[in-house]
Amino acid sequence: MARHRSPVRNWIEYLPARAAASILQCFSMDQNLETAAWGGRMFYQLSSKRRERAISNVQSAFPEWDIDRCRLTARRSIENMFQLASVDAMVMPRLLTPERWPEFLDFSHAAAHLKRLMEDRTMLFITGHCGNWELLGYGMSVVGYPVAALARPLDNPLLNNWLMGLRQAHGLKILTKWGATPEMQKIIENNEHIGFIADQNAGDSGIFVPFFGRLASTYKSIGLLAMRYQLPLLVGMAERIDGKFSYRVHIQDAIEPEDWADQEDPLYYITARYIHGIEQLIRRAPEQYLWMHRRWKSRPRHERRGEQVPAALEAQIRSLPWLDSDQQELIIERSNRDSLGKAGARAVS
Repeated sequence: MARHRSPVRNWIEYLPARAAASILQCFSMDQNLETAAWGGRMFYQLSSKRRERAISNVQSAFPEWDIDRCRLTARRSIENMFQLASVDAMVMPRLLTPERWPEFLDFSHAAAHLKRLMEDRTMLFITGHCGNWELLGYGMSVVGYPVAALARPLDNPLLNNWLMGLRQAHGLKILTKWGATPEMQKIIENNEHIGFIADQNAGDSGIFVPFFGRLASTYKSIGLLAMRYQLPLLVGMAERIDGKFSYRVHIQDAIEPEDWADQEDPLYYITARYIHGIEQLIRRAPEQYLWMHRRWKSRPRHERRGEQVPAALEAQIRSLPWLDSDQQELIIERSNRDSLGKAGARAVS
């Protein structure tokens, strides 16, 4: 948590949030979602920095799209973010209950994989900032598959305690990032499940794997955890349906310990494969991805130095069986091109 925050500031942030949550109950769900979407459209217009970042990221991920489609996807992405934060998060505890969840959650596309969560064995449940990542773990717990989710606590302790209480109302357990390792060990020993939002930028020291045709820094911890305890991974998302508070759960991939057992670099394989799974999920509903966040901010060392892709990294990329040779070549060429641009910029300066 942030230090030296003013108690007055905490209350100034907390009280309007509680008031807004109460006001929401005076209107229908469809009205609230439309109001939140309107707020997202206003934010899209007024925040030029975040708007242009979102559009640029969509263009990078879908170079074959025209600019109008990229702008529309970026705008709808921000609308979806506002709906998640101001509507869905508030109504989940009231609507997603053990009695009512079938009205709002469709597990039919994931039933075969979800049965595995009933086994007496820990699984790592992986998602990204796509669909409703908060609802996914919450919904799984309501249905009867309790998940412990790793999350960063909010800086405002009043908001943090309130929202954590809402999220943990029906069995979801929140692990703060600070000191979570001992808790995760206990969870694994008890054969419980752990959920991760796994598409954050991991900084310059992360492991760089392909994501929409470009290398993206990704945390090593999930792959290392899977390798240490021989844990399978499920990659999934909760996709909003028809713009309503209605979701369909998809499981894109199930990664088993035997899948990486014979890999020359198992950590790279695991990390690249679940990131590929997240990419495939995003392609289902690009407008439901958080394009505004800086996924490609950090760059690999060779790009920062203006050098070509190292032979070891090229071999890692070429070892990924879900990429054909043309896709592998494009990723390597893109990194070399970015590196050349970096070197040129440094020479000019």
